[in-house]
Amino acid sequence: MWLYIIAGFTLIFIILKSWLGSRGPNPFAVDTRRPPGPVVFDKEMKRKVIKNVFSPEKVPEKLDAIVIGSGIGGQAVAALLARAGKRVLVLEQLGKLGGCCHTFNEKGYEFDVGIHYIGQLNEESPFRILIDQLTDGQLQWSLMDNPFDVVVLGDPKHGRRYNMKSGTKAYIDELKKSFPGEEKAIENFIRLVKKVSRRIPDLGILKMLPLPISRFLCRTGLVNWFSPFFRYASRSVAEVVSEFTKNKELQTVLSYIFGTYGVFPDKASFALHAVLIDHFLQGAWYPTGGASEITYHLVPTIVKAGGAVLSRATVEQILVNSDKRACGVVVRGKGMDPGNIFAPIIITDAGIFNTYEKLLPPEVKSMPEIQSQLGLMRHGTGGFSLFIGIKGTKEELRLPASNYIYIADTDLQKLEKNFLTASAEDAPQLLPMLYISSPSAKDPTHEERCPGKSTLTALTFTPYEWFEEWKNKKVQKRGQDYESVKNAFAEAMLETTIQLFPQIKDKIDCYISGSPLTNEHYIGATRGEFYGAEHDIARLSPETAISIRPETPIKGLYLTGQDLVVCGFAGALHAAVISASEILGRNLFLDLMILRRQILQHKTKKAE
Repeated sequence: MWLYIIAGFTLIFIILKSWLGSRGPNPFAVDTRRPPGPVVFDKEMKRKVIKNVFSPEKVPEKLDAIVIGSGIGGQAVAALLARAGKRVLVLEQLGKLGGCCHTFNEKGYEFDVGIHYIGQLNEESPFRILIDQLTDGQLQWSLMDNPFDVVVLGDPKHGRRYNMKSGTKAYIDELKKSFPGEEKAIENFIRLVKKVSRRIPDLGILKMLPLPISRFLCRTGLVNWFSPFFRYASRSVAEVVSEFTKNKELQTVLSYIFGTYGVFPDKASFALHAVLIDHFLQGAWYPTGGASEITYHLVPTIVKAGGAVLSRATVEQILVNSDKRACGVVVRGKGMDPGNIFAPIIITDAGIFNTYEKLLPPEVKSMPEIQSQLGLMRHGTGGFSLFIGIKGTKEELRLPASNYIYIADTDLQKLEKNFLTASAEDAPQLLPMLYISSPSAKDPTHEERCPGKSTLTALTFTPYEWFEEWKNKKVQKRGQDYESVKNAFAEAMLETTIQLFPQIKDKIDCYISGSPLTNEHYIGATRGEFYGAEHDIARLSPETAISIRPETPIKGLYLTGQDLVVCGFAGALHAAVISASEILGRNLFLDLMILRRQILQHKTKKAE
């Protein structure tokens, strides 16, 4: 007994010493927020920022770091380092910056690619303060409708609808109203969600502690003993939900958010599921001005410190010297020969598979440590997108600023099996679920940019294998057979969308679809996945958490983005903080908490 107590105190001492260390500069030393300016509608002004095309003369001298990929994980880690006085170059292979944060235009319609809704953005939340600091308070957010999510079960036109309301009490009360007799089950479920979710920091702690300590916590089982997050990480959503209720419809509603991480409930970790439910309990927000505003307000932070963020810059290889240290990248600009750019730190937001399998030299890729990490991760399921342009304003079309999640049946395992075992030709008629929302309805400034035009986005999942035979053909030139398969999915998704929103039927002006191959080409998704590596139970295990860390087996090479922590905007942003903490040698989460306390204290004094 005494041995455990002594070991516990020793461990706490080591943890506090390592976490309170502050070797590098503090990016959160000063509150840089200022009153937000108006949303910029000038296309030329925005183009200069989000379409800043690579050329050798634009590369800053004496770089401190190079970031591969301009998704939120890449941009945010660059911004954090910039705030610490570092000169950082961000390189993006696409013509537009932002990764999943970018938008594109078609026939006068503006479509977002990957930012659909984000939670925990009330003004005093740590998450909001983090974003405000990275953008000097210029990135603004619009609160979505209440309910923020509507779950539709069964027939899309006449199926049962369940509203997910903002606020814990309203969320619970609405579920109770829909499921009389299940009040206790609903209360207990949300109680467990909160218990597990509030320990999501434990995932970051394991990645930030010295590796020997993390391994000790894992091998002794202490991590499961002290962390509800990891206790429930090894249990499936289906298993946990079934312990609260035998009502199949309620089970499905409690599981509906599985679409935000792309794994069906029988294989998904309850720990991640709980985090995502809690993330949206207080409502959901959308960037005012559209998803491209994220990049538009992040880039100046990087540039201000002497860095640059450049598009059309394809990184072909990470340079590794004879000491097995990353020292630069080989980059090819459009119409240019490849050239070398050097820096002492290389950070990759390209995903673990792209980084280890495509960007490292062969002799480095074969290192046992690299192969061991790859063995812990699996490719996520491919994503399929449908972008619909509709004539009319959101008021004329009665389009809500809410998301609609359509699930075809309450037997989710049967839906999954029937869909994934079907042929590509039959699968469009067996779609298990659809996520549908209106980006134009969520953004109050959309009408000013695109007058008289509205948009809907529909998303589902399709295995990469159904499209793989066309992977080596050029984009938009993959042939009639490919277009036929793709169009079958698009038309099935469009039909369901029209049943959910019948008022748009005669107003549809255009629609564009994107298969997993589209995702692979435009956002560099390895096998067309929306959420990076698979978010199954193994991915959330303590063993994987301690192995996939910001520092890699290659000195000077660091990971950031969805594959480091978890999926989505919030997951990738927190990954950036973890990566920057490792590079700067200080715990930036503690620095952020200190700044937040100062901001709240200042606000209180001002109010007195």
